[in-house]
Order: sequence, then structure tokens, then C-alpha cells
Amino acid sequence: MHKKTVIFDLDGTLLDTLEDLAYAGNAVLAECGFPQHPVDKYKYFVGDGMRVLMERIAPSTCTPEKIDQCCTIFNRIYGECWHRRTTLYPGIENMLKRLREKGVRLAILSNKPHQFTTVCVDRFFPGQRFDLVFGQRENVKKKPDPAGAFEIAAKLDVQPADCVYVGDTAVDMQTGKSAGMFTIGVLWGFRTFDELRENNADLIVDHPMEIVDHVISAG
Repeated sequence: MHKKTVIFDLDGTLLDTLEDLAYAGNAVLAECGFPQHPVDKYKYFVGDGMRVLMERIAPSTCTPEKIDQCCTIFNRIYGECWHRRTTLYPGIENMLKRLREKGVRLAILSNKPHQFTTVCVDRFFPGQRFDLVFGQRENVKKKPDPAGAFEIAAKLDVQPADCVYVGDTAVDMQTGKSAGMFTIGVLWGFRTFDELRENNADLIVDHPMEIVDHVISAG
């Protein structure tokens, strides 16, 4: 069935941002005198917004005030390093191009702070056209709450049932399911097949062009 709109997560789905996120997170910890973490650990630290990231990487004894300070430091450091090692996953550019050629509308919904989401999209997708790009914004509940997904559907004048939500984590699958959208889990990102399956992904793919195959039927 031809779906009218595809909404993508960003980190771990379109962009491999792990090394820059880990660098910034560990730099925050170093500045605060806290122990640092291996880069791979950040695959499970990220995905739920910046504050939750700070809560996960900092010692459990940290006060809310200290977490606030960590967030401030992270904003400063990540604001300098967000583009250094971040890259598109292989096949992403061609996948987006093919979807656009088929008349599918494209959007991004991320738990990454909105200002970082938009600069990443501007930098790494200069030739791509997204109809809407939303990161985590004040007064809008973050994923897995479906508020952002519903907002995108409404602004693009499509029904949620005519949308596909694509992501790499449990949070993404929960978001799409809560919004009544078809969910596609991707295996090139930060999490595992089991996590996606346990969170009821409608489809799990290991190459971006499989998204095109399933969004646009042969007929």
C-alpha cells in the first residue's frame, strides 16, 4: 500500500551520531570530575532526550541542580562538536531520493533538542527536502508520547494511518504504535532486533532501500 508520509527518527536512523554524542557526554563527565563511559555504552544512553542522557551518564547521586549544570555544559560542548564524526548511514541518501521521486512526503521527529536537530538536517541533508523537521521542543511531550507524530500528520493534512514511522529504538516503535502509524525498525542503528521485535515493530529492515520497497508497493 502506498503510504503518503514517512516520518523518521534522526540519530541512529538517518545519521550515525554516536561518536559525537559520546565525545560530548564524556567531556561533560570529565569537566565535572565524573567517570567516563565507553562509546558503545552510549547506544543505550541516548534516545530519550538530553536531560535523560545526562541522568544516565552521571553518577546516581547527582542532584537535579547538578543535572541542570551537566545539560548546560553538554549544550556548549555538543554545539562545538556535533558535526565532527557524524555521517549518513550508507544508503540513506538514495533511499530519501527514491521516496521523494515517488511523491512521498518526508518528516523528521527526534528527541534530540530542536536546535541540534535542525542544524544536523541543514548540514547533512542540504539536497534533501523534508516537509517538517521537529526535535524536542518546549511544551511538546517527547517521544514515546505521540504528540509530535500527531502534529506532523495534522500539519501535512494526512491521517496517521497513512503514515509510516521509521526508527531504531523501542521509543520509536512505541511512538509510531501510539500514533496509529505503521512502524519500521532499522537494524543499522543503536539497538537490536530483539528490542524492535519486543516493541511490536510492524517491519524490521537491514537496508534503507527496503523502506522504499515496503512504503511503495510494486503496483
